[in-house]
Amino acid sequence: MAVFSKWSNPPDELQLEHDAIHVWQASLDCDIGTVQRLEASLAPDEKSRAARYAFKRDRDHFIAARGILRTILGAYMHRTVNDLHFTYGPEGKPSLQSIRGEPSIRFNLSHSHSLAVYAFSNCREVGIDVEAIRSDIAESDIAERVFSPRELAELQALAPELQNTGFFLGWTRKEAYIKARGSGMGIPLDSFDVSLTPGQPEVLCSADSSRWKVLSIQPAPGYVGAVVGEGTDWGLRLWDLKKLKQRQ
Repeated sequence: MAVFSKWSNPPDELQLEHDAIHVWQASLDCDIGTVQRLEASLAPDEKSRAARYAFKRDRDHFIAARGILRTILGAYMHRTVNDLHFTYGPEGKPSLQSIRGEPSIRFNLSHSHSLAVYAFSNCREVGIDVEAIRSDIAESDIAERVFSPRELAELQALAPELQNTGFFLGWTRKEAYIKARGSGMGIPLDSFDVSLTPGQPEVLCSADSSRWKVLSIQPAPGYVGAVVGEGTDWGLRLWDLKKLKQRQ
């Protein structure tokens, strides 16, 4: 398993290659001025969703996650953040309304605590998931609810000190696959298998597994993630969002 963990500063000019998926990581802990600036870029429906959060930290994280998404998309599309409009699939997966002649950018995002990851591709479906590794999760009954019998057997065969990492490797791969498909929970969790042994190759076994490739990422110590992309002719480029000028 090649865990992609080396993150670079993005170039001044962003361009999505056909044979690459770009993955970004960003902190959602922003100062109040940044939160206000990002909130100003959101559409009315996004602002309404933000207002429904009961806790300020959760609200600010949602605003930051969506505002950063708009900032990165604006840089790829050479458009202002307020000129980006989303449509949503049956299960809520967002897509960008593009103008004729523009590249067809597909994207997906995920966050855990204050860490967000974003995946962008050119004309290929993509899903991403990230999770903070929590202790003792593998010993709970959650694994029996989310894993197939094959996955559960692989998890239980791991050494005890590897089981928590194995759980989250498997969980992020399953989530990334479901998100790439855009079908939400319409896909039964036990209808496909992923590998979850640390240090071993990423494997997806599904009715359409030949359509997808799965790779693991580590955006920060204590976190694991996965990217699932359409086709097999692509690699990853990892960008660390420090400063990216927002197009006003």
